[in-house]
Amino acid sequence: MKLILQRLMQDSDESFIVYHEKEPFFSCPWHYHPEYELVLILKSTGKRIIGDHIGDFMEGDLVFIGSGLPHVYDNTTTDTDEEVETGLEAEAMVVQFLPDLLGRKFLHLPEFKRFKKVLEKAQQGVYITGETRDKVAAQMMEMHQTKGMNRVIGLLSIFAILSKSTEYELLASPGFMHNFENSSTERYRHITEYIMKNFSEEIPLATIADVANMTTTYFCTFFKNYYGQTFVEYLNNIRIGYACKLLGSTEKNIADIAMESGFNNISNFNRQFRKVKDINPAEYRRSLSVKLQKTRKK
Repeated sequence: MKLILQRLMQDSDESFIVYHEKEPFFSCPWHYHPEYELVLILKSTGKRIIGDHIGDFMEGDLVFIGSGLPHVYDNTTTDTDEEVETGLEAEAMVVQFLPDLLGRKFLHLPEFKRFKKVLEKAQQGVYITGETRDKVAAQMMEMHQTKGMNRVIGLLSIFAILSKSTEYELLASPGFMHNFENSSTERYRHITEYIMKNFSEEIPLATIADVANMTTTYFCTFFKNYYGQTFVEYLNNIRIGYACKLLGSTEKNIADIAMESGFNNISNFNRQFRKVKDINPAEYRRSLSVKLQKTRKK
């Protein structure tokens, strides 16, 4: 995946973007942009990558993406024209705005103190859930039908909703953007992109070192300095994060999830899962089931 800067066109009489995307498939590649972005999935399923987080998306999925945070939504199953034309549909509502939307000083106003913290969290990507998701989604749909001052009021309403909410999950790891922005070379980007594309396959140390154009010894030192952990630890964290999504969103058996997440045997998967999550995969799935039942009772 090659990372590119990609921006939507903004109307000259609008201060921010409200865009209804409706295509055979989500065609935007692995990209970033200076705008903050709310993405509401109206139709389709697939995988999304937000920074170094990999998860599944489906109808109703709502994510708040920070400025400059790399991301991609992929609902394609093959690269053939026939597949694109016959069964895939993608529909999303997107809101984009720059942090100085209302002037450079507005975020320093006391009324926006809590929302400023939301923007900071968005640098990891914020997966929005529960009633907050429903309220923000409804507001986004209404904004698409309005213009002028009413549209600005709608955006401010979203700011207020997000400022008060605790119904969210942070996606990318805390240090991702710091490392991404402060890399002195393109090596960091090449390494991250390769891992995100190939994490489910075996990645020998010699292979990833070659991607970075380094010797294996120098690569190990470089990786530990930039990522704060060894390559193997980082790779296992990415794989476990993906496995958690499968455990919560599918009924696949644990052995199949282990293989799909990049682990070649179930015992190693269980061991690494417990190391990261402090419980085994089966216990994790049961805990999600209990939380879901409690949510439904409410």
